[in-house]
Amino acid sequence: MSSRPAAIAAAVAPPLALGVLLLGLWQAVVRVFDLQPYFLVAPTDIWAKFVDNWSNIWDAMVVSGTNAAFGLMFGAIAGVLMAFLLSRFAILDQLVTPMSIAVNAIPAFVLVSVFNNMFATTSVVPRRLMVTLVVFFVVLVNVAKGLRQVNPVHAELMRSYAASGWDVLRKVRVPNAVPYLFTALKVSAPLSVIYAYVSEYFGGAQTGLGSRISSNISNSKNAVGWAYVLGACLLGLAFYLISIALEAVATPGGAGQRNREGS
Repeated sequence: MSSRPAAIAAAVAPPLALGVLLLGLWQAVVRVFDLQPYFLVAPTDIWAKFVDNWSNIWDAMVVSGTNAAFGLMFGAIAGVLMAFLLSRFAILDQLVTPMSIAVNAIPAFVLVSVFNNMFATTSVVPRRLMVTLVVFFVVLVNVAKGLRQVNPVHAELMRSYAASGWDVLRKVRVPNAVPYLFTALKVSAPLSVIYAYVSEYFGGAQTGLGSRISSNISNSKNAVGWAYVLGACLLGLAFYLISIALEAVATPGGAGQRNREGS
């Protein structure tokens, strides 16, 4: 237990130090070369606007965060269910996988525009649908891989015991797919935030982070726009940390413990 805080500190310290270094370099470049705000805003100015506009930024974070959370939840559930179906029915796998690749190749702004035409102007459904689709594909690919790529020794052992397909699924395939699921969630969590506010650029209610970023930048309020960008970064980081916390709760010991057990 005593080594855990030290391990956390060792993992956090390098990226934190790099972040501070880059922010210091950013600040120095802006001040030394006297760059104008329309070209690049200093981090101190961004932070000042972030503090001054915190209540408005928070409201926008709640809007975009809610859309991202709904899309993340529904996309993850749909992706897991579809992965189980694909692992069970080979013909369904052959039909759905190419279609999934084709849909995933469509640019996001095209899908969002189509969704916006299908629903009311103020509806949040298009944004949540966009996030759901993105998360669905990430979870589907990873969980399906985890369900298929089981240890041959484990599968052979289950067959030697004349285990049913349900038993193999429950005792071998599902436990093997759990790490893949949390890998997908750690990728999907910040991705859901990105697509939630990017979707706001293409219509709908102008109450989220994306619309506030674009409106402030277009009105030459660059520092305020960057303050909303900072809010988006913090929201994505919060989603990522939540996914890590869920993994720690669901799989005590974490990935390192699983690797030691596997060896």
